[in-house]
Amino acid sequence: MGFLSRLVTFFGLILLAHAGYSAHEHSTLYSNARSSTSPSSALPLDITIETLVAVVFVSIGLVLGAEKLKPISWSEWAGQIEREGGGRNPYRNLEERYGFWDIRSKRKEFADWIRHQDATTKK
Repeated sequence: MGFLSRLVTFFGLILLAHAGYSAHEHSTLYSNARSSTSPSSALPLDITIETLVAVVFVSIGLVLGAEKLKPISWSEWAGQIEREGGGRNPYRNLEERYGFWDIRSKRKEFADWIRHQDATTKK
């Protein structure tokens, strides 16, 4: 997460905390002033706008700080991981568990065996 995204997110969280505090204070004052003739129980417009602006700032900060999106296609994503050497493969631990077959080496052995069988039958 870059500095700008952290700053925007922090500013949004400060605004959100302030809006929450203001809403709490408004509800406390409203509950104490129930004896007035026509109390308004709705939040004032400034608190509502501050809350919406805070949510927008937090959302923008989180989107700016997010990682690059992965490809939607599974095969494209898997191909990208293979080209990079498999370092980011989230399933590497599952593929390298002991006691399980190494599918790639078995495929290579099978392909070599087929080539050898074809070579011997052609003689």
